[in-house]
Amino acid sequence: MNITKEQIDELNAVVKVAVTKDDYQDKVESILKDYRKQANIPGFRKGQVPMGLIKKQYGKAVLVDEVNKLLQDNLNKYLTEEKLDVLGNPLPKQRDNFNWDAEDFEFEFELGLAPSFEVDLKSKKAITEYKIVADDKMINEQVERIQKQYGTLASKAEVSKKDEVVGVFKNEEEEIENKATLEISTLKSKKATDALVGSKVGDVITINTKGLFSEDQELASALGIQAEKAEKLAIDVTFTIEEINEREPAKLDQDLFDKLFGKDVVSSEEELKAKIKEDSEQQFAQQADQKLLNDITENFIDTTKFDLPTDFLKKWIKLTGEKVLTDEEATEEFEKSEKGLRYQLIEGKIITENKLQVQFDELKEFSKGFIKSQMAQFGQMNPAEEELENIAGRVLSNQDEVKRLSEQLMSQKLLTLYKEKANLKTKEVTYENFVKEVYG
Repeated sequence: MNITKEQIDELNAVVKVAVTKDDYQDKVESILKDYRKQANIPGFRKGQVPMGLIKKQYGKAVLVDEVNKLLQDNLNKYLTEEKLDVLGNPLPKQRDNFNWDAEDFEFEFELGLAPSFEVDLKSKKAITEYKIVADDKMINEQVERIQKQYGTLASKAEVSKKDEVVGVFKNEEEEIENKATLEISTLKSKKATDALVGSKVGDVITINTKGLFSEDQELASALGIQAEKAEKLAIDVTFTIEEINEREPAKLDQDLFDKLFGKDVVSSEEELKAKIKEDSEQQFAQQADQKLLNDITENFIDTTKFDLPTDFLKKWIKLTGEKVLTDEEATEEFEKSEKGLRYQLIEGKIITENKLQVQFDELKEFSKGFIKSQMAQFGQMNPAEEELENIAGRVLSNQDEVKRLSEQLMSQKLLTLYKEKANLKTKEVTYENFVKEVYG
């Protein structure tokens, strides 16, 4: 078998594969002999069917199958040995007059080649690295939420603005009947608030759904309907009051601190606020890191210029999906995926040039940390090392999980590299200002 490459330009090439009878004959003959041993054809004893009849019935199919296997194996081997960095997969060039009755064959494959380019980790313009801090306002609001969450309910006779009201929403036409709890202070509608304040158990209040809450999701939850329906809903509903409760905030004492963080981890209000600040800023750091990673990614895509084998990639997209696309559909799919492909190439070059790798021991420790944080959310603050080892072993036996965790760990390694080498400027903001600045 002879394989040669014709370079069309920097991004396109054609590989020609010449297959002779000597390359496939022995294998084809061996398979046909096996077929003969197993063949059951009327008029012949098993194993005694004439080889000529076997070749006539199965020869062409076996030949085609074996030649295609040879092509696949040898073409992949050639690409690896020649260190050709291809995009997509080789595309066979179609030949209308191809003759499978010949003894020797020649095949041609189009290749789309990855471009050569350089990546400058230190951009000319500094990229903002946000440091999000938990300010006193946020910490105090969190303390109030904790006190409210762990507080006690006291029954009341009449609704006031600081109460929680349990009742049933109804609207027969829209088939709404749902029990819900309303916090009067969180209602957006002043008209609804005024209608509820002063009411008693058993009263039926008519409320319009438009502008009742700040978010459509809150309305959907209260009425027991889909969020899509809640977006456009502007109807009158009745609300029958079943309970009126005032929530008395929990005391900031050792019993509450132990419920929140475990025995004696926190022992004063000052330590509680310090713990809230620490935990909040750890969570904020993850959001800030993701923002930084996104911004650096966008910067690389904008500033790292290179051409792609566009025509080849469109053709590859057109021919290799579940169904053959039109030229217009293939162009549209290429345009959707081009940005992601460019970053894959950039990221791959950064990983290679900086020798970033994910070792199994690193991945195992990373997965244990991930498992530990998940368990903490369900109150298991200090799992045993043996338990973590067992869970990590099960997780890493799943190849999809290995891939997902490996990608997350590599993102961390890339982020560490960027923080060391990229041109960054630090900006300290509160979480409220971060949200306004980043998300509008």
